[in-house]
Amino acid sequence: MPKIETTGKHFYRLLGKTLSDAELEAIFPVAKAELDGHEDDVLKIELNDTNRPDLWSAAGLARQLKAYWGIEAPLYDFFSTSEEAFDHEGRVLIVDVSAKEVRPYSIGFAARGHKVDEDELEALIQSQEKLCSNFGRKRKTIAMGIYRSDLITYPVHYRGADPDATKFIPLGMDQELTLRQICTEHPKGREYGPIVSDCAVFPYLHDDNNETLSFPPVINSARIGAVEVGDEHLFLELSGMDLKDLLLAAAIMACDMSDMGFEILPVQVQFPEETEFGTKITVPYYFQDPISCSLAQIHKTLGECMSGEQAVSALKRMGIYAIESEGSIYATVPEYRNDFLHPVDVIEDVMIGYGLGNFAPEMPQDFTVGRLSKAEEMGRKVKDLMVGLGFQEMMYNYLGSKKEYVDNMAFPQEKCIFIANPMSENYEVVRPSIIPSLLESESVSAHAPFPHKIFEVGKVALIDSSDNSGTTTRNNLGFLASDSVMGYNEASSLVNTLFYFLGQEYGLAPLEGDGRFIEGRCASVVCNDVPVGVFGEVHPAVLEKWGSTMPTIACELDLDVLMTE
Repeated sequence: MPKIETTGKHFYRLLGKTLSDAELEAIFPVAKAELDGHEDDVLKIELNDTNRPDLWSAAGLARQLKAYWGIEAPLYDFFSTSEEAFDHEGRVLIVDVSAKEVRPYSIGFAARGHKVDEDELEALIQSQEKLCSNFGRKRKTIAMGIYRSDLITYPVHYRGADPDATKFIPLGMDQELTLRQICTEHPKGREYGPIVSDCAVFPYLHDDNNETLSFPPVINSARIGAVEVGDEHLFLELSGMDLKDLLLAAAIMACDMSDMGFEILPVQVQFPEETEFGTKITVPYYFQDPISCSLAQIHKTLGECMSGEQAVSALKRMGIYAIESEGSIYATVPEYRNDFLHPVDVIEDVMIGYGLGNFAPEMPQDFTVGRLSKAEEMGRKVKDLMVGLGFQEMMYNYLGSKKEYVDNMAFPQEKCIFIANPMSENYEVVRPSIIPSLLESESVSAHAPFPHKIFEVGKVALIDSSDNSGTTTRNNLGFLASDSVMGYNEASSLVNTLFYFLGQEYGLAPLEGDGRFIEGRCASVVCNDVPVGVFGEVHPAVLEKWGSTMPTIACELDLDVLMTE
């Protein structure tokens, strides 16, 4: 979970009053936070919600707490919309079509009228790093730079540049380097250069006088990009892969800086191609859609029969403007939030704003006896059989990377469920099969004596247009055996033994087009003309991708279908 540090001086100035540690611990759950420590004047805070990046700063936390106390929320009147754009006064950022090859989007805004002090500069840098690291996946999808706006000649240009011909003096150095040299010689280049180093062109940001601002997502320039204490004219630029994520991050930074005392100035961004918001956007830009839920939904979910007035008041304490009409709540999403995907998200804020301590505990009214579901009974029976066959049970995560589940397995990507906004590429796909998990264990087990025999009974999820959710979740058995003598006959024998002790008849059918297995050395398992699974010899190309050299067999059976049949 994200952790931030702030001086008490800075935080309490934003909050408008000083609190004891005990008072902070009592109020922080409102913002899904907890006090992790307090040393000298430094507050260490841990945030328990990765869906609220607006809370990953002292300004965001103070904003939420003040709203909960009933302090009138500030009016962020500097946001343009699709209907109205503020005058950019010549501040323009032009995105060249060449940037599409590497990082297609760049946006920005300016700020003035407040001399940044040491605490505020540290807070801005920390917010920049948290948004880019946690929300922006270590700068892969979001990179942000803060610059000295009074040194910039507009328009600012963002383009794909020749990495060997483009050079500037990077922050922290006094010699000029090419973009490619920065990737190998600068500390930040070695850390973040690999994000773009395989591309034909590198992202490059400069003003109209060809003065360099930065090489995003790696490093700022040593002149325009070196913000110091006392600067009061700033320019923020964000580059990345998803325009909505960039606009949200820009909105968060703009609101934080406004709370610090800055005047936020709009910048017009001109794109070479049409985007979902047009070819010209004036940033900061408000793009969130309103959301609603019924009072009946709130009652059903929370168990509390609230009036419309109570629900609206609870949302106001969360910084959300809402009205009640004909039994429904209609809420306007704040500029700095984009986490309302479903009415239940509104209900969650109603619950927090209403106060968890205000929900009266209730004793259960019904007495029920727990029992195992049929799926659990089947799973336990299969586990006992697999252990009896000499296999060792494994347990794995249900989320993984595209590389593991798709690229390494020659598995069709269109069948996989992808997470819309993953915090890490290691957890971007819901697993469609157990076999990749088993192969991952095998890839790090070459030192262990053979044979290797492992299995898991667990869930997989696939795209399914026949289901109203568009997906389906299944209980599967997957097992793998690896040894010099493992082949189709051994796999077939294990499947036969398993079905014998399950007391079920089965048949085999040819399996074609499954790149996980060797053609002609695999089969589809069928019960009553319904496919229930596959098994066979794992293809050498798949084993090579996992770094395994020993012959391996694998099988996966759908236990839900097996129970039905």
